[in-house]
Amino acid sequence: MMRIGIDYTAAVRQGAGIGRFCRGLIGALTELDQSNHYVVWSGGRAPAEPAWPDNYRRVALPITDRHLALIWQRLRLPLPVEWITGRLDLYHSPDFVLPPVRRARTLLTVHDLSFMRHPECSSPALYDYLINAVPRSVARADMVLADSAHTQRDVIELLGVPAERTRVVYAGLEPTFVHVPDGPARRAALARYGIEPPYILGVGTLQPRKNFGRLIAAYQLVRERHKLPHRLVIAGGKGWLYEDILTATREAGDAVLLSGYVDDSDLPALYSAADLFAFPSLYEGFGIPLLEAMGCGTPVLTSRASSLPEVAGDAALLVEPNDIESIAAGLWQLLSDETLRQQLVQRGHERTQRFTWAAAAQELLAAYQQCHVMGGRRDAVG
Repeated sequence: MMRIGIDYTAAVRQGAGIGRFCRGLIGALTELDQSNHYVVWSGGRAPAEPAWPDNYRRVALPITDRHLALIWQRLRLPLPVEWITGRLDLYHSPDFVLPPVRRARTLLTVHDLSFMRHPECSSPALYDYLINAVPRSVARADMVLADSAHTQRDVIELLGVPAERTRVVYAGLEPTFVHVPDGPARRAALARYGIEPPYILGVGTLQPRKNFGRLIAAYQLVRERHKLPHRLVIAGGKGWLYEDILTATREAGDAVLLSGYVDDSDLPALYSAADLFAFPSLYEGFGIPLLEAMGCGTPVLTSRASSLPEVAGDAALLVEPNDIESIAAGLWQLLSDETLRQQLVQRGHERTQRFTWAAAAQELLAAYQQCHVMGGRRDAVG
């Protein structure tokens, strides 16, 4: 039996992205492993999750994630995580950085290295933090987990991690992401955000890496050339360096709608009512929205960049993310070719069967077991 500590802060502090990843993965782990003992802690507030098995103990600290980052990563105070969790055999940080650890073996999840591949897409403050904290944490980790084989290769190439110290743990699809038929529930969800069909949907935090500026420009080309009746709806909260996106939206007038953050419970309806889902991101560690759209039966357009072809397989139309004409051609092809649309919907349904949280939890548990037998133990705070 192992005693395992897990940082669950992202799950309770972040609605999308890494927060969704942590909720899905650890939630599936609680259903899989009821033998090892877990201490699942979070900073800021207690997890608002359903009851977990008795071998999972929750700890909530009255300290925010920002304060913890200041203590552990900026000031680098040597306060071991065991003061929160007690004695551990393994410690898993699923959000890029490791705190000081006294003796436990450590696993660190690196979701992407976009700040190294595309530093121009990070704010200066975020870049300065990540470029210092992430390589330092990776160097201390006994095992590095990546969301995709592409991210695994980046970790090996950019951070010099030996391949044998890395492992891929894919994300999964929540079972709630299924097609929502037209009806009162779907129409009510759309009305909450001021959305009316027909529309093209984009989902993601407003920041440069999501490539929304080029998506808007490509949409405008298609709209002008083909008298497109569709509106472009971009669902996501504000992130950083989003001023160009706001400017492009204002210039497009009513044709583009920024809905703001959309609650998870409403997303299946938004995907289902869209005529296509556009995700031409410059870089993704995985790309959970691809699976969400496929699960809801919506044709998908995405980019040939980073992990996205790995996740999409043959179930999406791939375009060049830096080429507005390529994105525009892809949008029109998916809107005008009904045979292709139906093919991608069917392939998308099949593709989602490969990515489940249950399978991800199996991989995570195997990683824990592998790490547990990796030689001796640490004997000092890192």
